[in-house]
Amino acid sequence: MTNAASTPRETTATHRDRLVAAAIEAAGADDFGADTWQEGLDIYIESLVDSAQLNEIGVGVADDGIVADLANRLRIEAWRKEHPAVGEQEIRQPIIIVGQPRTGTTILLDLMAQDPANRAPLTWEVERPVPAPQTATYTTDPRIEEAQAQFDLVNSFIPGFSSFHELGAQLAQECVRIFTGDFKSMQHSLQFEVPAYNRWLLHEADMSDGYRYHRRFLQHLQSEHHAQRWLLKSPQHLWTLPELMAEYPDAIVIQNHRDPLKVIASISALGASLREMTTEHFEVTRLAEQYGEDIILGLDRALEARSNKVFDTGQGGRVLDIRYQDIRHDLVGAIGRIYDQLGWDLTAEAESRMRAFLDAHPGDQGGSLKRYTWAQTGLNEGELRERAKAYQDYFDVESEPLD
Repeated sequence: MTNAASTPRETTATHRDRLVAAAIEAAGADDFGADTWQEGLDIYIESLVDSAQLNEIGVGVADDGIVADLANRLRIEAWRKEHPAVGEQEIRQPIIIVGQPRTGTTILLDLMAQDPANRAPLTWEVERPVPAPQTATYTTDPRIEEAQAQFDLVNSFIPGFSSFHELGAQLAQECVRIFTGDFKSMQHSLQFEVPAYNRWLLHEADMSDGYRYHRRFLQHLQSEHHAQRWLLKSPQHLWTLPELMAEYPDAIVIQNHRDPLKVIASISALGASLREMTTEHFEVTRLAEQYGEDIILGLDRALEARSNKVFDTGQGGRVLDIRYQDIRHDLVGAIGRIYDQLGWDLTAEAESRMRAFLDAHPGDQGGSLKRYTWAQTGLNEGELRERAKAYQDYFDVESEPLD
């Protein structure tokens, strides 16, 4: 595929139009709904060309990802036209897990998803949402096998990645993948070096539009397969808590907490595994510098949200705080305490399924993927520790040893 990343003479508009045309051809539809995706896509494409320094694999990954996200948006809009009742779906009191990356949010999502009362969006249905998933075929849909085959290739390109951050068609997927359909997703700035896009996303983008698209996506998924309540997760929500609660004022938010400096080192390692595949010009110091700023910004905004009482919506919204140091040795016990606080019953069946999942998915294995010492990040520990102090003091988050 010809790509602007390798042909600088192609303008951003021409590049965008080419990918849009490919998406329209793939989807067999041309109505994208609201035009809220266009600004983010243009800035993303321009930033890819200016900064990402993609190799041949990176060019393909970036362009194919854009086309897939646009095509899914088109398919969802077309389905909604044919099935107008989708727009009448109500999203009631979702559980939304937020917090810095690498704080246990993923395993908490996966375990709570074992409770049949909770409906987490699964990876296969987020990647291939049309036709709307149906209850009768929810565990046998052929799209499951198609998605899994794609994930099985990941370890071929990035040995050890799935042990560091497990992938699977029937595992729960996070909201960051849904936001890609409106091109307001932190996934892009983790996967590629796109600083202009990242700045726009964190400081200028109207995430109210992103959350409206998020709701439409959930309405689509639940239209033919219901559950008692949605279970959702993404670290990205931490940066946009006011917009989150404006869209879902009755949401129950679970915020995970961990030493921010450990988070910065860990997310830098995860991003490194992705970027090293797509560019020959990777430097972990640039990635660590990005997250050294972004993580602190997210924590500052979380503190501001508390000060501004964004969870006091008067519609049932509330927040529960979970410290990493309190859950790492007994995850199922921690979930039991969450249920107690919410006044819910953790059934014997749900607890058994959680323990079985934990046995089958032990998570990150030491040494499974390249790590970086704190010194290799090039960051100043004392400076960042001081900037994180207000957050750590407020939530009683312990500092962990840095290696």
